[in-house]
Amino acid sequence: MPTAVAPKNALAFGAGWLYYATPGTTIPACTVGGSIFTDSWTGWTLLGVTREGHEFSYEVSTEPVEAAEYLDPIATVSTGRTAGMSFDMMQIHAQNLRRALNGGSIITSGSGATLRSEYTPPAMGQEVRCMIGWESQDLTERLYAEQAFQVGSLTIARRKGADNASLPVEFRLEPAADGNPFHHIFAGALRG
Repeated sequence: MPTAVAPKNALAFGAGWLYYATPGTTIPACTVGGSIFTDSWTGWTLLGVTREGHEFSYEVSTEPVEAAEYLDPIATVSTGRTAGMSFDMMQIHAQNLRRALNGGSIITSGSGATLRSEYTPPAMGQEVRCMIGWESQDLTERLYAEQAFQVGSLTIARRKGADNASLPVEFRLEPAADGNPFHHIFAGALRG
């Protein structure tokens, strides 16, 4: 029997870029040329730097079906699923705080060096959903969620030295109009 050679291609490196948009923003067409995405995220906001990139999570909840005649479960049924993205935004400004707290208002006065911005969180029940997107550093992967809600606890730690403050967020991805919580798109034959 010949020795098998394990494939070592299709590796993924780097944090890539995170995007934010208001619901209803046009989703990128995901046009591919030369095995990479060639179109842009028109209308989306680049979120900026993160502490350690992001984590995408997907979990299916299940329950076993038991029968008295068998020691083992005779089936396993799905009872739910949860998809999400979490990351730690390092840029602290009024817009990112509004994104981290699902809306609210920002009132500004002055301009330039005299600009003053005051953020007020949304009233309970008045929080808003958003759209979250991500693109890999090598432009061969994209993920977008048309309906996301920040569910994480926001704790801003202020410490000495280079340990800068940040906004840790955890977005739960909810089903959009098509019933799917997210879409993950791949470019090129290597990723397909």
